[in-house]
Amino acid sequence: MASDMRLIVMDIDSTLINEEVIDLLGEEAGVGEQVARVTERAMRGELDFLQALTERVALLAGLDEGVFDRTFARVTFTPGARELVAAAHARGWRVGVVSGGFHEVADRIVAAAGIDYCLANRLEVADGRLTGRLATQIVTKERKLEALCGWAAELGIPMGQTVAIGDGANDIPMILAAGVGIAFCAKPKVRAAAPHHIDERDLMLALDVIDGAEGGGR
Repeated sequence: MASDMRLIVMDIDSTLINEEVIDLLGEEAGVGEQVARVTERAMRGELDFLQALTERVALLAGLDEGVFDRTFARVTFTPGARELVAAAHARGWRVGVVSGGFHEVADRIVAAAGIDYCLANRLEVADGRLTGRLATQIVTKERKLEALCGWAAELGIPMGQTVAIGDGANDIPMILAAGVGIAFCAKPKVRAAAPHHIDERDLMLALDVIDGAEGGGR
């Protein structure tokens, strides 16, 4: 693999997109505020992520499968998100996303943005309705890190040529392991831990950080 190849791995919710998909699903289930409160605490690292996700998913029981299309229709890409993906591809780089959200919506987001790799949770559906349970092993901070390392190995590049971007507590391990780790409009705990940070909602600013780090800058 070329020495100038890079892999950018981003969180989805509140990073690649402006929303938290679990919160949108919660609104569809009529428990939006309840779900959003748990999301906020989990993102700040105040709650065990697995427990918090299990609790929130349980509140979605009974929603019909059409909720995935309705939710995707409400998703908006963060300014600079598609442009960053396009710029990365123009340089011959690869882009992946890792999410504590759900493939049923994430796959639509990935297709719309032309992203190369995706790791997310899956929701269990029976008879056309959500059961309130997850269908796969939960995407934890450890699995996000494993995805970053695994995709880099697949591409044949060292970790020094990887970039990780996220905003929540479960993004910290991958941010610290990447060659360039960026906290994006992040929770205080994440911003404090990350080597680099962006506080403006424009993902194209990540290119400046990456190019600066390459030159021994920030």
